[in-house]
Amino acid sequence: MTKEILMVVDAVSNEKGVDKEIIFEAIEAALATASRRRHGEDIDVRVSIDRETGEYDTFRQWLVFEDESTELEFPDRELRMIDAVDVDENAEPGGYVEIPMDSVEFGRIAAQTAKQVIVQKVREAEREQVVEEYKDREGELLSGLVKRVDRNGVYIDLGGNAEGFVSREQMVPREPVRPQDRMKALLIEVRSEPRGPQLFMTRTSPQFLVELFKIEVPEVGQGLIEIRGAARDPGLRAKIAVKSNDTRIDPVGACVGMRGSRVQAVSNELAGERVDIILWDENPAQFVVNAMSPAEVVSIVVDEDAQSMDIAVDEEKLSQAIGRGGQNIRLASELSGWELNVMTETDAEQKSEAEMRELLELFSKQLDVDEEVALILVQEGFSTIEEVAYVPTSELVEIEEFDEDIVAELRNRARDLLLTQAIVQEEKIDEAEPADDLLSLEGMDKSLAFKMASEGVVTREDLAELATDDLLDLIDMDQEQAAALIMKARAHWFEAEQQA
Repeated sequence: MTKEILMVVDAVSNEKGVDKEIIFEAIEAALATASRRRHGEDIDVRVSIDRETGEYDTFRQWLVFEDESTELEFPDRELRMIDAVDVDENAEPGGYVEIPMDSVEFGRIAAQTAKQVIVQKVREAEREQVVEEYKDREGELLSGLVKRVDRNGVYIDLGGNAEGFVSREQMVPREPVRPQDRMKALLIEVRSEPRGPQLFMTRTSPQFLVELFKIEVPEVGQGLIEIRGAARDPGLRAKIAVKSNDTRIDPVGACVGMRGSRVQAVSNELAGERVDIILWDENPAQFVVNAMSPAEVVSIVVDEDAQSMDIAVDEEKLSQAIGRGGQNIRLASELSGWELNVMTETDAEQKSEAEMRELLELFSKQLDVDEEVALILVQEGFSTIEEVAYVPTSELVEIEEFDEDIVAELRNRARDLLLTQAIVQEEKIDEAEPADDLLSLEGMDKSLAFKMASEGVVTREDLAELATDDLLDLIDMDQEQAAALIMKARAHWFEAEQQA
């Protein structure tokens, strides 16, 4: 029987490519199980196989606890120190003591049990090997044959016992997939689990599109062309921004390829998804103009504070600029990272005129200047009183129509106005009183209510709309108390929902 064990170990190791130690451990576990069945399920058994000869010994063992321990649950498997030292004088709490016992033969039942354990261990080992092999490859493009397709998604055979899974949500919509099709996908997560898929993949992410271009366009892989971003509406349309690191190379032309061969190859992999190649520009406005392709932009107004741009196009091109279901403008916005507002040239002019009238009125009234001075400020790009107050004097003096006296007067008026506004605001806050519904709120005290009112939280509704962190930013108080007060303030919302 000892030689039979060695033969089994060699055969399974060679067939499955699994480390022999794992198979020895599986056989030891199977023999231990067989011993427990013979002598009573409750005992604990350890089997030790000699890796060289195949001979094995069996031991009954007990887990050792402190004498005063109350954790003992299984008397046939556990001993207190006072009893354990009778078995082994070197016993220590947390360790095991054991005595030899008769070994069972490595017969048919033990072999069957061993086989089951081996199969399970082999599977576990294979899955661990897969996780180990792929854990550092997240974000990598992988390719394999479709193994099977079900309602949950697509399973891809990646070779070497590795199986990738693309869920329905990560598949290109309406994409026809059949077993044995070759499929590429991007590895997004490696998760070690005892059953089910471990390698999770996607075909819908913008990065998948980028990786496909790295394959089709050698210049990208060589670093001559840089892909600066991508945005997708999977299966329908995508935009990808490219930049050349070599002045001799046209990045758009290189990505399109001869007669569109390169971009067409990518499109074919994505079930016909149309891909726009956009020239990246360090000037955000010019980049957005490029990203709006194929729509032509007539004018563009940038609001850096709001991170938005107003884009004007010809009226007949408006629908093209927006795209079906807002697709073109949405992709351009995702690609550029700016909020984009598309309008006709007429609407843009009207909006610009309205904004200019507002600014003229603002400067005329608040700085008490005539329309001519206000118009100069607007034309020079000033849009707030703060800018007039704090822009360096040297910049204001450079304006042709202004001299140093006018500049000094404008700055003084702007600063006086800002100071007055700040004082008025402080007075309003100091005079603020909490509303009755805030004062009467369960758990609220008068002092706290007045503190809240001084910070602009005057009514129960004001409090209800705050998050706990928002309230703690305004007032130094206990977090649990803040959360409880906010929930009390929201109670009427839930009552209204229940009645509805």
